[in-house]
Amino acid sequence: MTVPESRRQPLMGEGKAVLLLASASAARARILREAGLVIDVEPARIDEAEVKRGLAAAGRNPDDAATTLAELKALKVSARYPGIHVIGGDQMLSCEGEWFDKPEDMAAARAQLLKLRGRRHLLHCAVCVARDDGILWHHVERASLHMREFSEAFLDAYLEAAGPEVRHSVGAYQLEGLGAQLFARVDGDHFAILGLPLLPLLDFLRGHGILTR
Repeated sequence: MTVPESRRQPLMGEGKAVLLLASASAARARILREAGLVIDVEPARIDEAEVKRGLAAAGRNPDDAATTLAELKALKVSARYPGIHVIGGDQMLSCEGEWFDKPEDMAAARAQLLKLRGRRHLLHCAVCVARDDGILWHHVERASLHMREFSEAFLDAYLEAAGPEVRHSVGAYQLEGLGAQLFARVDGDHFAILGLPLLPLLDFLRGHGILTR
């Protein structure tokens, strides 16, 4: 449940600073708001696919890719809002050296889940904070998830029940809901798996007077 505004405001610093989230991710906005942060959302429009192709061609790893994308988003928005702290985030999925993206449609989601079935994959989740065209801080968290050997009948029933919302997840699952039934084992930070390494971010914001210590 979202924390009421009256309970959120006292958690901010004396100036009740406005935080901007440079992401269109509803999951990231929800994580921040439910933790008591007062944020505005200003999605950064960048060509993520082109950036990923360039990073892959340069031999960069998924941690680097997630960090680079998070920073590009934050810097693009920060350039338009001087003096404001801007949060950028991104999440990459890798499995045995292959990078996966959000599926374009339900057929692609089904094919992706079949490819991940019975295998271990990694989520690389990056967050950063920018201000005045500079990156103040960044952090990347890695989680390990092992999908069970589910049947195709189960998969079809899952996709029908979960609906097109799965296309908004890089893994084509939502672990906080029905997607939990896809897994045999999950190791890693809960918030990072959902899309944002929240606790390190809160620690940074407290250390810089943006949240009350």
